[in-house]
Amino acid sequence: MTAFTGPVVSSQAYRPRPADAPPVRPPRRVPHELLYEIEQFLYFEARLLDEARYNDWFDLIADDMHYFMPLRRNRLHRDLLSEATGVDEFNHYDENKTTLAERVKRMQQPTAWSDDPPARTVRALSNITAEPTDTEGEYLVRSVFHVYRNRLADDAVTFSGRRTDTLRAHPDLSFQLVNHTIHLAESVVQANNLGLFF
Repeated sequence: MTAFTGPVVSSQAYRPRPADAPPVRPPRRVPHELLYEIEQFLYFEARLLDEARYNDWFDLIADDMHYFMPLRRNRLHRDLLSEATGVDEFNHYDENKTTLAERVKRMQQPTAWSDDPPARTVRALSNITAEPTDTEGEYLVRSVFHVYRNRLADDAVTFSGRRTDTLRAHPDLSFQLVNHTIHLAESVVQANNLGLFF
């Protein structure tokens, strides 16, 4: 076998970052027991949404919640920093607790024709990692999700992507959701709508 003699391509060529950004480092570990609690919280959240228990899900949301789903654009390697839209641009979702409350209320109204009869969903989460933030009792949690949604006879669609959450320890709920950012894997959404919670 001939040894590779070509140029070594820096990882920055594929995921560039500003010159003044700190170097990439592995996440700071949390104890196994804490990671298990975080995983169980995320699985519980997914179960509430799959069972359409939206009011119970809403109880897990902190008052300062930010629910964010940017658009993803097709970019060359050199422009990957601008692949996702920012908070000051047009996004799929850029919501707080008040607007989420309106969505929860609407989804349960009989006049919400796109949600009555409701869709059936199955959520799967994997690749869960967690690390402490600089704020006491808060954790940065990253995961990969896959959501299957079926409605009526033949309206079926799947969504895959990554999510980044900030969880805050809570004495009664174990955790609350503070920030929830969803990055869909697709740049053009093939579904008829995004009328579900990720």
